[in-house]
Amino acid sequence: MKAFVALAAVLAPLTEAHYIFNRLIVNGASIGGEYAYTRKNSNSYNPAFTNELMNSNDLRCNKGAKAGGVPTYSVKAGDKIGFKLFNNEFIEHPGPGFVYISKAPGSVAEYDGSGDWVKVMENGLCNPSSPGNDGSWCSWQKDRLEWTIQKNIPAGEYLVRVEHIGLHEAHQGKAQFYIECFQLKIESSGTGTPGPAVKIPGLYKASDPGIAFNKWNNPKSYTMPGPKMWDGN
Repeated sequence: MKAFVALAAVLAPLTEAHYIFNRLIVNGASIGGEYAYTRKNSNSYNPAFTNELMNSNDLRCNKGAKAGGVPTYSVKAGDKIGFKLFNNEFIEHPGPGFVYISKAPGSVAEYDGSGDWVKVMENGLCNPSSPGNDGSWCSWQKDRLEWTIQKNIPAGEYLVRVEHIGLHEAHQGKAQFYIECFQLKIESSGTGTPGPAVKIPGLYKASDPGIAFNKWNNPKSYTMPGPKMWDGN
């Protein structure tokens, strides 16, 4: 019985530390409640896995998250945007966080995300030499991911995709993807050219080093998946 209790204590963090980004924060202020400006996924706070997403449109905004029925919030270039976890949870899986944007051709409320996507924020290792250590990840035990909107971003309506990838089971082909999409109208006088552009699906492959990562074999480095982050020009 003691052995069972000990095993359960070890496994609990792997199964219970789930979370979802569904609250919008703008310049430190909470805007609306849960899913106020977020496309609601159908798998609640549970992750989606590598084999479910790599070739699926669900890689855009998560399972069941569709256009329609969600309002759009107006922000400005230079604003600091927070994507906060529900229920005052914390990120308790090791791995990177990202923000990608896709400019809608018209109203973002009707946009399916089939256009180009650009990485505008990445959150990786604060201690790059020990990626196998959970506390080395900058997002560890944080309650949100944050993006300061680049000053040179063109004005428009954007689908804003926030993502955290839990790597604790990635070596078994089961990286955990926590994804949500927010709808933002960005006011800006910027004339930049966000890039490089990618399509989703097509963003990742299951074999990418940053997706099939093994944190348990004492790794000394980590390779960020996806394209390079936009430099703001």
